[in-house]
Amino acid sequence: MDAFQAIVLGIVQGLTEFLPISSTAHLRIIPSFLGWEDPGAAFTAVVQLGTMAAVVLHFWSDLWRIARAWLRSLTDRSARDDFDARMGWYIGLGTIPIAIVGFAFRDQIEDEARNLTLIGIALILGGLFLLMAERVSKRNRPLENLKAGDAAVIGGAQALALIPGVSRSGATIGAGLFVNFDRVSAARYSFLLSVPAVVLSGLFELPEIGDPGGANFWPTLIATISAFVAGYWSISFLLKYLSHASLGIFIIYRFVLGGLVLILVATNAIN
Repeated sequence: MDAFQAIVLGIVQGLTEFLPISSTAHLRIIPSFLGWEDPGAAFTAVVQLGTMAAVVLHFWSDLWRIARAWLRSLTDRSARDDFDARMGWYIGLGTIPIAIVGFAFRDQIEDEARNLTLIGIALILGGLFLLMAERVSKRNRPLENLKAGDAAVIGGAQALALIPGVSRSGATIGAGLFVNFDRVSAARYSFLLSVPAVVLSGLFELPEIGDPGGANFWPTLIATISAFVAGYWSISFLLKYLSHASLGIFIIYRFVLGGLVLILVATNAIN
């Protein structure tokens, strides 16, 4: 991978990590379209640390407030009624499913799950999931109304995003809509919930960078920085966009891209 490819893939990661269209799928599809090698699961996981840095910077005041309130709640039972403290517990609860599934199926995720046919199908099915969520959601709940059951449901949906093409943000925003959160609240919780899951994934794969057969250090670093810049813009864009629009454009995009991938695979145009 040269510097140009690293910059392109980093920008792709940053833009698609938070839009509900699957960054992992795009990091597999775009190299295939361009005739580049698959950067691999380790590269994908580590570059996501760049987008997580964007989340931390964008939501720094929220995360700092949540962390302090959660730490207080460990020793002060009365502090557990505070919304920020509860948010800390709910983020932890929502992270458990993806941590368990990710560890149990890590080999399949790194190899078999990067199949383009599976990715094409997942893009289409994920689009249908978002379409149903938009249709049935009442969108009448603010984030302050989050309960433990909601955290468990959304966390379970996040675990499905280990399949490339599902989209972590798509799964969690869609699940948030299914339990009737408004679009912006569903997106905000999706971003906050992503922090421990993606950081753990990136740190787990970090030792693979620079190893024989793994991604090279410098291209990965360049891509991570590019992902940070693009990711920060993507967060701001999506929150502003969802304040006045639906997920319709992303649903259509998923259907078109998924169908195109399946056609190209069937005709042996990409592999």
